[in-house]
This record gives sequence, structure tokens and C-alpha cells, in this order.
Amino acid sequence: MTPLKKSVTFLEAMAIVVGMIIGSGIFLKPGIVLSSAGSPLLSILAWTAGGVITLAAALSIAEIAAAIPRSGGLYAYMEELYGETTGFLLGWVQAVISYPASVAALAIAFASYSGYFLPMNGAQQKGLAIGILLFILAMNALSTKYGGIIQLLATAGKLIPVVGIVGFGLLSGTQPGFAGVSGSAAGAAGFGAAILGTLWAYDGWIGVTNMAGEMKNPAKTLPKVILIGVSFVIVVYVLFNLAIFRALPFEAIVSSPTPGADAAKALLGSGGGAFITAGIIVSVLGALNGYLMTAARVPQAMGERGSLPFSGALRRIHPRFGTPANALIFQAALAIVYIFSGTFNTLTDLLVFVLWIFFTAGVFGVFILRRRVGTEAGRYRVPLYPLTPIVGIAGGLYILVSTLTDSPTRSLIGIGITLIGLPVFYAMKRRGGVS
Repeated sequence: MTPLKKSVTFLEAMAIVVGMIIGSGIFLKPGIVLSSAGSPLLSILAWTAGGVITLAAALSIAEIAAAIPRSGGLYAYMEELYGETTGFLLGWVQAVISYPASVAALAIAFASYSGYFLPMNGAQQKGLAIGILLFILAMNALSTKYGGIIQLLATAGKLIPVVGIVGFGLLSGTQPGFAGVSGSAAGAAGFGAAILGTLWAYDGWIGVTNMAGEMKNPAKTLPKVILIGVSFVIVVYVLFNLAIFRALPFEAIVSSPTPGADAAKALLGSGGGAFITAGIIVSVLGALNGYLMTAARVPQAMGERGSLPFSGALRRIHPRFGTPANALIFQAALAIVYIFSGTFNTLTDLLVFVLWIFFTAGVFGVFILRRRVGTEAGRYRVPLYPLTPIVGIAGGLYILVSTLTDSPTRSLIGIGITLIGLPVFYAMKRRGGVS
């Protein structure tokens, strides 16, 4: 079988981490977080706390990634640490529902924000969404290097409006924001809700672990890009919020659905809205490319294990291009189905609870790993063990409890959707596919 090319560089891996975390959330979430926190200071503390929790989880999973540097990321880790059934169920929801639904949602978001410059009806938006998806598919199928270049350019491009707002906001002589602050400190519940809002904005970094099989030295590269990438995003998020707080009054931030755009208008004039919207479009494009690129590695890895129907096709690496072209086409085709059906947001909402069960179990997996194989000299180890994974697990449990409390029916439906995969698993096992 043709192996995957070891073509993903350190910078490309870094762009995947940063590009998949920074989507449209940073431009839209500040008002929601500030409203829950009650004051700019507590809002900044919430963004910092969410970043610390994310970093703790990331550093913990990085130790597992260094010890099990296989393509497929968390799917491969769950299979190794918890057994093939658990691994399959995660791979099932990722490959068939979660990843392609997220790709569909990002493609639609790209088309929706593009409507700012080119007004479109619903059918035209879907057409543009499918068109940009097919372009990203073609680039990644032709060469992983092309996908990496798109990721690098899009990540650099999305940082331009962020840096612009941070620069103008922090260096500007006028400070209407801080002059007009009137909020009150939040209670424990409000601050907790604020942290929860930031945790969603930090999501996406784990996708880089799916690419481990295409890195020259994943055991060393993955921990570095995860540590540097997540730390960089924390700094960016904190500075971006500080800039918004200087540019806009408290009431304007909490009442606006697009505080990033409003801050850009306040700082840059009438062209600020177009500037920030263009930034969001580029940001969503980078996230779309990152999600499709990393998503395909899950069904490809499952195909190697014979875990899915048509595994022979899914695991095949294109003999000329050296890419998982069939797995990429599979993910894109499912995404197009979700675009036409309009179910992508519903599906992603239903699976939030389930995916965080697996994610939290993944962080806990560092304890299982150490009990089984210990710590090998020279291999990356999570700092401040066991405190660091405990912080990551606490954050995961907080999300699970909050999600179950707020949406018990959706959480249970998500579990049901996941368990639908069991008949597929046992059917493939009877055929001798899963070993």
C-alpha cells in the first residue's frame, strides 16, 4: 500500500493549530463573554482561564500524541488506550457526522459572510458554499502541500484584521470604551458561563494530531506546535478583547452580535465593517481547509483497520499525489449532503456532549498511558503532572455537566446517534475487518 508522504512541516502544523482555533468566534464572542462575566476585568480573566484549561488539556494529549504518533489523532489514541470499540465509536461520529457537518457549516458560513460584498439568495449561497468546498477538496487531493500552503496563507490573512484592531485599539489615544464601562461583577454562575463561552472559541486545535502520520518527527513536532499554537491564541484572544474594551462602551459590546465589526468601525471608520468582514471570510476559509484536511485522516485511518464499509477505498493513498484522495472525497460528499439538507448545525449541536465525553477521556488517557508504559527517557512529558491533566479534565467535566444540564434531550440523542455505530462495528468485525 502506498504510504502517506511525510510532507507536513512545522509551520504548516502550526498553521493548522492556529487556523482551526481562530474561526469567526473571536469576532463574535466578546460580547457574550463580557455579558456573562459582568466586567471587562472578569471577562479577560475568563478568556485567560479558558485558555489555561485548553492548554492543560492540550499538553496532556500531546504526551499521548508523542507516545502514539499515528494518523487519526484522538480516534487512534482512544483505540489504543480504551479498546477498539471505544475507538470505533469516536471514529464513527467523527468520520460520518461531526467532521463533515462542521465542514458544511464552515462552507455555509463562508458563503454567508461573502454576502456582505455580493448579495445572494439561499440557492446562490449554497452554490458558493459547494464551490469553495470543491476548490479546497481539489487542492488537498492534488497535494497535501497545497493544503498546507492554503492553511499558511489563510492563517496569516486572518491575523491581519486581528492585529489591526489590536494595534489601533491599544495604541489609540481615544479610549471611549473604558470611559463608558458600567458593568458589575458577575457571580460564580456568570463567571462560569463566561469561561464556557471561551472554551468553545478555543476548540479545534486537536485536529493537528490527525496529521501525525505525515510529519517527519511527530513525537517532537506535535507537542511543540500544540504548546506554541495554543499559547499564541491565548495571547491573541486577550489582546483582541482588551482592544475592543478600549474602542467601545460596555453597553455597546454586550448588545452587539458583531462586536469585532463594531470595534473596527469605531477605530477605522466606515471601512472598518468591510475590513473585519473580509477578515472573517479569510478566517473561515482557513478553518474550512483545516477541518477538511484533518477530517479525511480519520476515515483513512479507519479504512486501514477495516473498520468501515468500503475500507479498501477509504484507506487507499493516491499513487501519484500521495494524498488520501478517496477519504477527502468521502468527507466532502457527506458535507455536500449536509449543505443541501440544512442539518449541519443540528448535527453538530447534538454531538457536542458526546464529543466532549471522548475528549475528556482522551485527557484522562495520560494517566492510563503512564501506568502502562511509564515515561520513556527523551520523550515529551506533560509538565506539572498530575496537576496539568487534572485541570484539563476539570474543564471537560464542566462542559459536560453544563451541556447535560442545559440540553439533556439533545445530549441523550447524541449518545443514541453514537450507539447506532455499534451494529456497523460488529458487522465489520464479523467480516474480519476490525482486529
